[in-house]
Amino acid sequence: MRSISILALSILLITSACSTSGSRSISLSGSGTKTPSEWVDPMIGTAHSRWFFFTPAALPFGMAKPAPSTDAHLGNADGWQAVGYDFRHTSIEGFANFHEFQVGGVVLMPTVGELKTVPGELDNVESGYRSNFDKQDEIATPGYYSVVLKDYGVKAELTSTERVALHRYTYPESDESHLIFDIGNQQGESGPVKTAQVTYTEDGRIEGFVTTLPAYIQKYQRGADLTMYFSAVADVEPDAWGTFIKDDVRPGSRSEEGVGAGLYLTFKTKEGSSVNVKVGLSYTSVENARLNLESEAKDLSFDKAWKSAVDMWNDYLGRIMVEGGTDEDMTKFYTGLYHALLGRGVASDVNGAYPKNDGGVGQIPLDENGVPLYKHYNTDAIWGAFWNLTQLWSLAYPEYYADWIQSQLLVYRDTGWLGDGIANSRYVSGVGTNFVSLAIAAAYNVGIRNFDVETGYEAALKNEIEGDNRPEGAGKMDVGLFVKYGYSPYNGNYHMQSTPQGSGFAASHTMEYAFSSYAVAQLAKHLGKMDDYNKLMELSNGWKHLFDSETKLIRPKDENGKFLEDFDPLAPWIGFQEGNAVQYTYYVPHQIEELISMVGEDEFNERLNKSFEISRENIFGGGQTIDAFAGLHTMYNHGNQPNLHISWLFNFSGKPWLSQKWVRAICDEFYGTEGIHGYGFGQDEDQGQLGAWYVMAAMGLFDMKGLTGIDPKLQIGSPLFDKITIKLNKDYYKGDTFVIETRNNSKENIYIESINLNGADYNSVQLDYAKVVDGGKMVITLSDKPNFNVVLEP
Repeated sequence: MRSISILALSILLITSACSTSGSRSISLSGSGTKTPSEWVDPMIGTAHSRWFFFTPAALPFGMAKPAPSTDAHLGNADGWQAVGYDFRHTSIEGFANFHEFQVGGVVLMPTVGELKTVPGELDNVESGYRSNFDKQDEIATPGYYSVVLKDYGVKAELTSTERVALHRYTYPESDESHLIFDIGNQQGESGPVKTAQVTYTEDGRIEGFVTTLPAYIQKYQRGADLTMYFSAVADVEPDAWGTFIKDDVRPGSRSEEGVGAGLYLTFKTKEGSSVNVKVGLSYTSVENARLNLESEAKDLSFDKAWKSAVDMWNDYLGRIMVEGGTDEDMTKFYTGLYHALLGRGVASDVNGAYPKNDGGVGQIPLDENGVPLYKHYNTDAIWGAFWNLTQLWSLAYPEYYADWIQSQLLVYRDTGWLGDGIANSRYVSGVGTNFVSLAIAAAYNVGIRNFDVETGYEAALKNEIEGDNRPEGAGKMDVGLFVKYGYSPYNGNYHMQSTPQGSGFAASHTMEYAFSSYAVAQLAKHLGKMDDYNKLMELSNGWKHLFDSETKLIRPKDENGKFLEDFDPLAPWIGFQEGNAVQYTYYVPHQIEELISMVGEDEFNERLNKSFEISRENIFGGGQTIDAFAGLHTMYNHGNQPNLHISWLFNFSGKPWLSQKWVRAICDEFYGTEGIHGYGFGQDEDQGQLGAWYVMAAMGLFDMKGLTGIDPKLQIGSPLFDKITIKLNKDYYKGDTFVIETRNNSKENIYIESINLNGADYNSVQLDYAKVVDGGKMVITLSDKPNFNVVLEP
């Protein structure tokens, strides 16, 4: 392989440090005033990170997510493990364009010298087309990524529009400069390839598709598959081309089909000459991939696309402006917000075509100008997202929340059931539950109602009470038993699964179903459906069946009403999904006062506080173990969804200052700013949930009920910043901004001394959601000592 000259390397590094972001200049040195995107560090937490996680060149909620991969072709056996880009790796195997939950493929890779057509292995770089790289040669910022591929002397740059990935590859002088399109190769979470096809057309387009069998689709919608389409154009005509099936190369061939199918272009290049490639993407057809490319990027240069991407990130990130925090807190905040906006991407085309659950193509309605009324999205499960993402969406991105609901209702209309997680509308339930109904109800509560409310309610109610003929992809397979008994009975014969006959996760399901029943009950009450309301409210009490008055814990119970014997409160997976009895006992957000009363307020506070004292020793969960499930056998595990409300519970047990203390401690200690220590050490950052939790906590706003109250309220915590400005969407809310000013803010002053709302003293740590979105100003004065008079209900 040809090594890059020192002169060429210098040119490439100088070029990579130059931004073309126009009026929003990017200071990579960090000097001067930073824009929100400059605070983002996409490298944080990239060791052991999920497939979507490292895609800096993407747009907020974009389809096109071009990004480097270090081990993507290895896939993963169960569909959820960390794969793609790992901070600890030192070689890159290509740049995949699709990165979503259960979705991944269409790889480009520039090479020089001997043609190789397989990616090769991490421990043997020479075995394929992968290349070594140095960390100091990487630049990753929202909207842009670049790296120098050392073995080829090629500088790779990536940016994107919503549905088009733009690649720029700058080559050294060579007669053997190649651009590989590896289409039929397994990528990330997308599972084994079923088939693939790629063609170099007579008019110079590289087009095709890849069909995969993702693990979660096979689990929740057996027999279904997932197809990604593309249409690419390069701005330089190749001197030669060919196709391949893995390492079987066919020079001069223009088309290839099958597992391992790919195509290569070969160029004669001069030192510093570039090849620009635009890759239009689609989930419906090659024709729509071409349309997306023509509509979004036909006459768009790489630099203009880069500028536009940076501007868009600053716009989206800038909807919440924070000032006066430490550099570390600013980085954590905007990186968390960045991941919350990155994890779920649009799945419909510019013309409103979208992939249907049955594999066909649907059509979103158009307005009078021919523009789709909303967008369809791929999405991971909403499990636990009511304690992070939906609260953030409702405050700063209500238009996305509204589209998300419309998107879920498309699947409902097509199938008759809501799907918790969806990939090309295929069911990918994730954890086998379904909280879409709760999220629909919460949106209605906060005033997001520009969707078909009648259909939304019908879908939500069905999700809570219907078990007959329920497809596995709709989750909640044991909901019929929950409705029959008032709780889901535990059956050890179904250890890691849920069926209409029983579930190994029955206790945690009971807690979850009771909560979502409460949420949909409030929607029923809004709509005057009182019979449904009464039935759902009765179901919302289901958790009480499992409360063991002896241990004062939630305990699995069989269909005969007998508690599980040999009960270990810290044992995960025995009646509890991704958690244990200690953690799930607190899973009563809708009736937390009753739980506190049943435990006893003093004992509740003592037990809860002790949990945090003990958990602090292992960084609030998994310690420094690099494993997503490291914290399941602990008293508190911030790295997983069932725990994310627990630190806020002191607000309801008479000691809100302990919530202020522990929430701050989690922000400071669980969250880091390193490649390995980012979101804890486990890094199971489910499509932005842990990042969104940090954003809400750092602002000092959080709703333990997940906005499910009929008149939702936010609890007030201890903000990390001197000033926070939330820009409100006037299409949904009355106000322009809600401002939070924090006085006497420091790492020592963590307790609320006083609150002033719109010029008047305010002595409660709970605030009507409406008071926030109506606009106004809240001033919080902090102290190093608690004020015992500022409580939930003064």
